[in-house]
Amino acid sequence: MLKKLLSCVREYKAATLWTLFFILGEAVIETAIPYITADLVNDIKDSAPMADVLRIGGILVLMAVISLCCGGAAGFTCSKASTGFAKNIRKDMFAKVQSYSFKNIDRFSSSSLVTRMTTDVTNVQMAFMMIIRMAVRSPLMLIFSAFMAWKMGGKLAMAFVVVIPVLSIGLFLVGKTALPAFRRVFKKYDRLNESIEENVRAMRVVKGFSREEYEKQKFGAAADDICGDFTRAERIVALNQPLMTLCVDFDMVFILFVGSKMVLADKTLDIGQISAMITYGVQILMSLMMLSMIYVMVTMSIESMKRIVEVLEEEPSIQDIAYPAHNVSFGSIDFEDVSFKYNENAEKFALSNINLHIPAGATVGIIGGTGSSKSTLVQLIPRLYDVTEGVVRVGGRDVREYELNSLRDAVAMVLQKNVLFSGTIKENLRWGNPHATDAEIEEACKLAQAAEFVESFPDKYDTYIEQGGTNVSGGQKQRLCIARALLKRPNILILDDSTSAVDTKTDALIRQGFKEFIPETTKIIIAQRIASVQDADMILVMDNGTITDVGTHEELLAHSDIYREVYEQQTNGNGGED
Repeated sequence: MLKKLLSCVREYKAATLWTLFFILGEAVIETAIPYITADLVNDIKDSAPMADVLRIGGILVLMAVISLCCGGAAGFTCSKASTGFAKNIRKDMFAKVQSYSFKNIDRFSSSSLVTRMTTDVTNVQMAFMMIIRMAVRSPLMLIFSAFMAWKMGGKLAMAFVVVIPVLSIGLFLVGKTALPAFRRVFKKYDRLNESIEENVRAMRVVKGFSREEYEKQKFGAAADDICGDFTRAERIVALNQPLMTLCVDFDMVFILFVGSKMVLADKTLDIGQISAMITYGVQILMSLMMLSMIYVMVTMSIESMKRIVEVLEEEPSIQDIAYPAHNVSFGSIDFEDVSFKYNENAEKFALSNINLHIPAGATVGIIGGTGSSKSTLVQLIPRLYDVTEGVVRVGGRDVREYELNSLRDAVAMVLQKNVLFSGTIKENLRWGNPHATDAEIEEACKLAQAAEFVESFPDKYDTYIEQGGTNVSGGQKQRLCIARALLKRPNILILDDSTSAVDTKTDALIRQGFKEFIPETTKIIIAQRIASVQDADMILVMDNGTITDVGTHEELLAHSDIYREVYEQQTNGNGGED
């Protein structure tokens, strides 16, 4: 896990190493200052010449300035290294998610991925920053201060031998007790973000049903749950401070009591050494306190590290073979004994025993009830999922033999959930072809019956589309998505119920545009309306994951009970639409 995360440091290795160097310098100087201060106190006590006092004072000022510079430089390099480390983690996670198949994405909810890329990365960033700064400085300060305390105080340094184990054990128990609460919090963060995401996406539904108060209560319950866990954990962590104060007070009293006796009675110590011992005692205990904070922070971030590494180590279920084909020569499609299920452990296949041949350039309609696996069938063509059994061929070749990018460049899909991105209409359409000219964009929009409404906007093709396409209607969104697919000039075009929000006249004009603009492209149209597919060369009737009937409109009316029933329901049995 650590190896995987540390690989994200990359170009920030130098900044990380410089931080360690500056911290080392700061720690050495910080522990040397009390030693020299002791000499200054003793010189003043012994009425030393002012020149000696000024010389030692000057050395102390110089050391303080150097320590300040080291600390400032360490802060700069540390912030650069930690923020860069977090940036690389997010980049690697985002790139990894882009390589996932639908099967991989199904393992992680979108809210969970958002939490992992934000809250979890921030926790790891903070832990990394504390490790390269405090986790180096504190042990060094602890070791150097303990050595100097023993050198200057001799037996008096035994006070730390008693306190250090007590403080260490106490801090360890505090961190261990708080860990389970921190672990619970991150899973609850996922649910909180999921609540926010659902509420924002479904804002129209929430307002339509006047469920604002319910959503507030649901969100409030999730937020209170997280607050409760954090409060319990912070209460435990808060015990660090009184424990630290107790140990510091004990050491101060012990050093002052025993040290005063050694100064006045035994004459084995002087005032300067007592002063240095007090300073070293504070440094030792503060170092332990900082180590305890690091321990708690790392304890919190371990769960975040695991969640991040889960994303980074997830292997895409769909990958290219060693020497893939790069060219899809034509758009024929063959399903040979294909069966498919979404999960290996599922008892039932989503698709069963599919055998089908679609010649290049054909127009194929697919009709079936909800849950008949129409969308599942077409998602196997561009390898959004891999078949469980059998073979899917495109252009006469098994789809698993193609390079993924080449295969998907040859297949354009307009899905049920039409998605437009933030940006202008022109920028959205160029997803289909980054090099499309303005003339090609306008032509594709005319064929998709989108030109008329686009040109009615003040900014026309430079009109800005809000996130999710909220400033255009459902039908407008569908037509823009179809235009985007047409710009791709694919070998295969798949429309997954993507004209449901347009009227029958516009639907017919769009299909007519397909015949004129992409006659050699294989077109698959999934629809609920018979009118959208009745002119197709071939119509598939699907039910419960199987193809029950295949034929033209006239043939299916003659021998398919399901098709005829749907047709009669939509036309009231009179052969024409309402």
